[in-house]
Order: sequence, then structure tokens, then C-alpha cells
Amino acid sequence: MGICDGRVVIVTGGGRGLGRAHALAFAAEGAKVVVNDLGVGLDGSAGTDSPAGQVVEEIRAAGGEAVAHGGDVATEEGAASLVAAALDSFGRLDTLVNNAGFLRDRMLVNLGEDDWDAVMRVHVKGHFLPLRHAAAHWRAETKAGREQAARVVNTTSGAGLLGSVGQGNYAAAKAGIVGLTLVAAAEMGRYGIQVNAIAPAARTRMTEQAFAGLEGVPEDVSPLVVWLGSAASAGVSGRVFEAEGGRITVMEGWRPGPTADKGARWSPAEAGETALKLLAEAEVPRPVYGSSR
Repeated sequence: MGICDGRVVIVTGGGRGLGRAHALAFAAEGAKVVVNDLGVGLDGSAGTDSPAGQVVEEIRAAGGEAVAHGGDVATEEGAASLVAAALDSFGRLDTLVNNAGFLRDRMLVNLGEDDWDAVMRVHVKGHFLPLRHAAAHWRAETKAGREQAARVVNTTSGAGLLGSVGQGNYAAAKAGIVGLTLVAAAEMGRYGIQVNAIAPAARTRMTEQAFAGLEGVPEDVSPLVVWLGSAASAGVSGRVFEAEGGRITVMEGWRPGPTADKGARWSPAEAGETALKLLAEAEVPRPVYGSSR
């Protein structure tokens, strides 16, 4: 018996790195797992192997249950077939872990439109479409009188929370995922759906070049993801957690700081003078990753 015994879990990008670690960890806690992975390269180019199938074999060899899904979750067809794979294979769906992604790092002046669109597509659209299809299923179940303990765990990044030099497309996409998480949590709670996000830091093929100093490994992040994806996390929704090694941090986002209200329209000079006074009272922001300050 494990914390996810009997639950059915989807993990996108589950063939390598963080996704693989999450899939194996869920299976070890009793979940039946749908492992999704396109098998693409770091930049999203076509791959030659089937990492999802390899993870499924690992889970089955350990006595668990799992199926592979190779569809593109950033398409309607792929996202719909992903949810259908869970329902057809195991008869239910309890948890969605959105993890799929890749990098195309460039400084902004060198960042092409294709590199922008590709990263936004796989990260933001690749989170939105599986979330929408899963939520539609859970809403229908709730309306039919079947209460849900549904969970969604999205994957943002420190780049999305603080920014990261050379990763304008990735940082914007990951910030967008935070906004999507907050809205989904607010909209879907009435259907028994909890939505949270993690900002993991671990050595993977995506991070080993840009962040060589990372010491944590994907397996360090997965316990928090498994808990968030379990019924044990009841009451936790709309939150963002940072996880690295043995450290877990609740990230606290934008909130009102120093303020001034004239009660009438400011002149530009007055607005500037007031803004400078307020900035002097405000907390100094944390530096962008990779910046010199």
C-alpha cells in the first residue's frame, strides 16, 4: 500500500529526467501510470528512441502497471488521446502531471520567431490542452454525482519566477504556466480539482549545460510531486513550490507593496517622484538568473 494506491496518473514528458523520476515514484507508491513522451531532442527535434516505453518496462518489471503514450500533448488530438489512454487502460484518471518541455536558448536579440513559438507551444499549450481535457472529464464526473479528488501538478521554473538571462522564451513560458495554474485552481476547485505548480531544480539533460552547479537530482523532486498528486494533499491548491535536493520552499508571488494614492491624477513629474519614494521603501528584487547584479 502506498500514498497513491489505486490512483491513475498521467505524466507528460515522462520518458527522461524529471518526468521519468516522477513516473517511477508514483508507481512505487501504488499508482497506475500513463507515461507520455514524444522522444524528442533537447530542442524538440525528432528523436529515434522510445523513452516512454522504456519507463513502462521499468515499472512493470518492478511489479507495477503502466502504459506508454507517444502523442504530442500540444495538439488537440494528442491531449485528447492522452486522457483517453488513461480511461481506456485503467478506467479512471486521478492525477495529471504536466512536465513535458524543451529548450531553445538565445539572447533576446538573437531569438528567432520560430524558437519563441516552439517553446511557448510545448510549454504553455502543452500544459493547457491536457489540463483542459482532464478537467472536462472530471467536471463531467462531478456533475454525474461522482465526487473527485483530482490533482494537477504543473511544472514552472525559477526562470519563470525570477527570469533567466538567455532564456527569454523559456522564462516567459514558465511564467505563463504560473498564471495558468492560479486561474485553473480558482476555476476548478468546485469540481474537486486541485491545481499546483512546482519549480524544480535538478541535474537533467535540460539543465546540465546552463546550470552546471546544480547538485540535486530528479529523484529529489519527485516525493513532493507524488504528495501533491495524492489524495493526502487535500486543501492545497493554487500554490507554487520550489524543490531542490532536500529543500522545499513555498514561493510567494506578486502582492501589493508600498503604495501612494493622491486621490487625483498625477502629473508625470509627480508620478516619477512618488514612484522613486515607493521604490526606496520596497524590497529589493532577487536578481535574474545569470545576471551580474
